[in-house]
Amino acid sequence: MNSTDFSSLALSPELLSVVQELGYEELTPIQAASIPLLLDGKDIIGQSKTGSGKTAAFSLPILNKLDLSNQNIQALVICPTRELATQVVGEIRKLGRRHVGLKVLPLIGGQTGREQAQSLEKGVHIAVGTPGRILDHMNRERIDLSDLATVIFDEADKMLEMGFEKELRAIMKDVPAKRQTALFSATFPEAIQSLSRRYQRNPMQIIVAEPEGQSSSIEQIVYETEAEYKTNTLMRILQQHPSNSTIVFCNMKATVNEITETIQENDVPCASLHGDLDQRERDRVMAMFRNGSIPLLIATDVAARGLDIENLEMVVNYDLPAQPETYVHRIGRTGRAGRTGTAVSLAGPRDTLKLLELEKLTGGKFLRPALGFKNQHGLNKFAHQAAMQTISISGGRKDKLRPGDILGALTGAAGGLTAADVGKIEMHDKFTYVAIAANVVDQALDRLRTGKIKGNKYQVKMMK
Repeated sequence: MNSTDFSSLALSPELLSVVQELGYEELTPIQAASIPLLLDGKDIIGQSKTGSGKTAAFSLPILNKLDLSNQNIQALVICPTRELATQVVGEIRKLGRRHVGLKVLPLIGGQTGREQAQSLEKGVHIAVGTPGRILDHMNRERIDLSDLATVIFDEADKMLEMGFEKELRAIMKDVPAKRQTALFSATFPEAIQSLSRRYQRNPMQIIVAEPEGQSSSIEQIVYETEAEYKTNTLMRILQQHPSNSTIVFCNMKATVNEITETIQENDVPCASLHGDLDQRERDRVMAMFRNGSIPLLIATDVAARGLDIENLEMVVNYDLPAQPETYVHRIGRTGRAGRTGTAVSLAGPRDTLKLLELEKLTGGKFLRPALGFKNQHGLNKFAHQAAMQTISISGGRKDKLRPGDILGALTGAAGGLTAADVGKIEMHDKFTYVAIAANVVDQALDRLRTGKIKGNKYQVKMMK
């Protein structure tokens, strides 16, 4: 039996069958190194970047030892941002689909604390949240952690960078001394070592070396531009590198808003992502970007932390980040799973040393092609209508709806659409986003408004 196969792990038959259903075949390096240790009850400190498979690495061992008859929290996953927490919740629910009655609760801002308190009162097996919101519930004595067996620090370096050390210390004061603690971090600065010494017992350190030539799947390009011409240069870049899925990173939310406004004036489907958006709005933007309704996302680093986008074709650094590690994190979102990706950076005359540092860090050379023609007409050729559009349905998981119910209402004799007309179906507790081919979206809206889903009527509207 190959030790890189999931079947080599001492997981329950239910989990192994779910893993097989989901098409997971080979363990990623972080999974192969950490899952056996976590199953054995060991504390670990693991180096992991976004897209390395670390969420499954800690979720499977948690699910494997979960006692579903005990309605108290048995595992707590602490994340730096609400996006990452939401993503982790989704992954745990996916992997735990055979765990009947499994309750996983996100404890994050942007949602009312009252609803979360009600869910905590009814019983929760796994809580996933941001430090501030977790601590708020603890201070209000809404959380019982007496049966807590596992604590996960996810993206620990980012939590410290964001100034959450005080909250983490306050949370850890109230967790049982007898517990398993796993800490995942992309980097190992002294602050992380200190965190480990304080809260872990004899942790096993896992450092997964990057495969040789990994950065070669990402083409790194730099275009030099003066500050006053940056937006114009960005427009020309978007013209010359047409893509169905692009994130443009900026260092400040004011810049995000300015660029979004300029691009929308050119009739290109585009959205912004920054810290001022509430959770519902973030969910809407991310659903539409993931399903292809919006090909272009303008974002800050904090807002985009933890985003996992399949098939992201291009990343543009409108502003070079202050920390070189952030650059690696940004570009690492593209060119995954053997695909090629493009990372384009705008640089000024004073960025020469920073670019040399980034080349050294990534082990790759920047290409410096000519940008070609002047951009006199906005995005002209780049401007296009997205192939998919998104509709929202006023029902979700709590209404006992499943993706298959919605697909059934849209296809066959009932809906008249083909399965190829329906894209990603993203379910939330009380609503669902569905991607529909743009040429049949009116038909889909009409069928859902006049028909029923699983015997019930729901409000259906187009998302913009």
